[in-house]
Amino acid sequence: MRLSTRSRYGLRLMIELALSYDEGGFVFLRDIAKREEISEKYLGQLIIPLRSAGLISSKRGAEGGYQLARPPEAITVLEIVEALEGKVVIVDCLRDEAICHRASSCAAREVWKKLQETIVRTLGGVTLAEVVRIAREKSQLPDYSI
Repeated sequence: MRLSTRSRYGLRLMIELALSYDEGGFVFLRDIAKREEISEKYLGQLIIPLRSAGLISSKRGAEGGYQLARPPEAITVLEIVEALEGKVVIVDCLRDEAICHRASSCAAREVWKKLQETIVRTLGGVTLAEVVRIAREKSQLPDYSI
């Protein structure tokens, strides 16, 4: 299983919004695009499902931009991924048993089911606030690059 660019960039977008959440202001998409080195146009495409899922709010005008609709502690990585990708389903037979006539007797399906449950539980157990804490810790590390 591989997460798409939508999830990877979407989480980075949400981290940026969470970093400015305590300030209470709105953030311009162009500023996030510049800091994260992601196309503003692409971020604009990610905003739509995140806003539809109730994770982001927006405001037009000079004082406008985007902000989290809820505190970072109340948003999980699972919510972000599912807003951008849909429900986490690692194999088609877990989405719909009718796809495979062997689904009810398939031992491999049980392995995939356990794996999927672990992924969902892990993503659902990590809040955006926790990811922001990690981001802040990483940004304080010394840079030894030459």
